[in-house]
Amino acid sequence: MNFIDFFSVGVALFAIALFGIIVNKKSVLTIVMCIELALLSINFCFLSSSVFIDDRVGQIVVLFVLIVAAAETSIGLAIIISFYRLKGTTSTSFAEVLNG
Repeated sequence: MNFIDFFSVGVALFAIALFGIIVNKKSVLTIVMCIELALLSINFCFLSSSVFIDDRVGQIVVLFVLIVAAAETSIGLAIIISFYRLKGTTSTSFAEVLNG
């Protein structure tokens, strides 16, 4: 397989993630999962380009992006859990409650 094949898989995953964010605006958990899929598709593109260029910088960038994504997901899930305990739902229609 060549670089274009790997890159097109990453672009297709990113398109699926954007489609999931645009279509499903009701559930916060689904939106967070689509954001994570978008980050992973970008990481896949970085990693495939790093392998084909034979450079380790892309792999280091992927490692840092995965670390930041893990921290972002853990904080986001903590906010979602506290919101669920407060309101009993994770629907985005009740998100205006979070405005101080």
